[in-house]
Amino acid sequence: MIRIIPSLFALGLLCATPVSAQDRPVVVELFTSQGCSSCPAADKILAELAQRDDVIALALHVDYWDYIGWKDRFGDPDHAARQRAYAIASGRKSVYTPEMIVNGLTDVVGAKPMAVSKAISEHKNDPAMVKLDLARNGDTLEIDASVLAGAKGPFTVHMLRYTPEATTEIKRGENAGKTFEYHNIAQNWTVLGEWDAKAPLDMSTPLPGDLPVVIIVQQSVAGPIVAAARIK
Repeated sequence: MIRIIPSLFALGLLCATPVSAQDRPVVVELFTSQGCSSCPAADKILAELAQRDDVIALALHVDYWDYIGWKDRFGDPDHAARQRAYAIASGRKSVYTPEMIVNGLTDVVGAKPMAVSKAISEHKNDPAMVKLDLARNGDTLEIDASVLAGAKGPFTVHMLRYTPEATTEIKRGENAGKTFEYHNIAQNWTVLGEWDAKAPLDMSTPLPGDLPVVIIVQQSVAGPIVAAARIK
C-alpha cells in the first residue's frame, strides 16, 4: 500500500459554492481500508468532500488488506472487483489504497488534497450527456433519465446505499490502538441493468429503509460516469 505523510487536507476542498439539485455532481470513489496505515489521511479528505453538495463522495472499503492483521468490517470484495475493473479499463496492472477515482476516469492518490481538488475542478466541466432525475415514493425509487444531444449508449445503471458516518476502534494491524471516523460508507452496490439509451429510461426499484441512495449512470461497468444523483 502507498505510505504518505498526512498533509493539510482541507485546502481547496471546502471552497465549493452550493449547487441546486439540477447541477451535476462529481462522483469521487475512495478505495480504502481500515488495515491501511496510509488511508486515514484520505479518509479525512473524503469526510470533507462528504459535506459538499456538488460532490458525491463514496468510501468503498476493500478486503484485500484483511490478511495483515485486521478485518475491515466495511470491506467488500465487490468493491475490490470494481477497483480492479477500473484498473483494467485504464490499462493499469495493479491497484492500491488509498486510491480515488473521479467521475470514473481520473486516478488520484487519495491522500493528496491538491491533486484531488484539481481532478474535481476539471470534471465539473465535463459535458452533460444524460439528464437524471430521482424521486422516492414510499419504499420505491423512481428513476428517469434521458440522453442529451450527442450522447450514445449503452450505459450501466448502478444503485448503492451508504452509511453517512460510523466510528471504529482498530485493535490490530497497522492502525492498532487508533479510533477513526468513516464517512459515506458504500454498501449494497447493485447493477440495476443496462440502458441502451435509444429511448428515455423509466424504471423503479424497491428502496426499503432510510439510508441515502445513489444512482450512477456509467459507460460500461467501469467507464466514464455520465450522470449521478442521490436522495439523502
